[in-house]
Amino acid sequence: MVNALERFAPLPLQEGFDNAGLQLGLTEAEVSGALLCLDVTESMVDEALQRGCNLIVSHHPLIFRPLKQISDKNDVQRTVWKAIREGICVVSMHTNMDNAPGGVNYKIAAKMGLTDVRLLGEARTFCPSPSVADPHPAVVSYASGVVGELEEALPAADFLGMIKREFRVECIQANQLLSRPVRRVAICGGAGSFLLGDAIAAGADAFVTGEMHYHDYFGHEQQIQICVIGHYQSEQFTNEVFREIIERECPGVRCCLAETNTNPILYV
Repeated sequence: MVNALERFAPLPLQEGFDNAGLQLGLTEAEVSGALLCLDVTESMVDEALQRGCNLIVSHHPLIFRPLKQISDKNDVQRTVWKAIREGICVVSMHTNMDNAPGGVNYKIAAKMGLTDVRLLGEARTFCPSPSVADPHPAVVSYASGVVGELEEALPAADFLGMIKREFRVECIQANQLLSRPVRRVAICGGAGSFLLGDAIAAGADAFVTGEMHYHDYFGHEQQIQICVIGHYQSEQFTNEVFREIIERECPGVRCCLAETNTNPILYV
């Protein structure tokens, strides 16, 4: 199953700072069930145990920075210790799944109903190694974002309302509302401020992402509608991508979408 995920989103597609792939556990273990989630926490390990899953597939890596010890010092170390103790394997598909064709950004675009979805940002290529199953693999083109078109243009206020409904967002951070309709939409799940310039260059009317810096909002009034919906909210449907891959490539493996909300940010 790990191979199926990595065929869809090869590890070389991840950014240099990342740590996607197997986090802990035995790759040859028989899978009793896969819990699909955004973050791996102690409560997520508890949910895996409650639902009879010995595999957690997450978007955000459990082990992102090197560990010098495994103790009860912090939440990551406690989670690693608990997962090992309970025999839970953890696999994370992070920026490789962000960048992969059909991955996180394409799922966000699908939730908005965008058409003609194409790459946004620096386009890169990767050629998978030949295998018995695929002796002549196609070159993969990928980038950190996507851009597409709404089927019908929407007034800016209606566009923001649609985003709030579709992504169950309590609060949107936006700049001055556009006086023109929104038709072309650029997307980067997670922290996407680095793609704002690419969105503008692509002629996007709106840029939807999870996080942006305060100063990035300045100077774009009536140029582009900035729409920041929260890191968790922007990537919450990644588990649906995992389910689609596993059910297609590994029929018979039981998949469970996580019910535990790991968003650490409250709106009060």
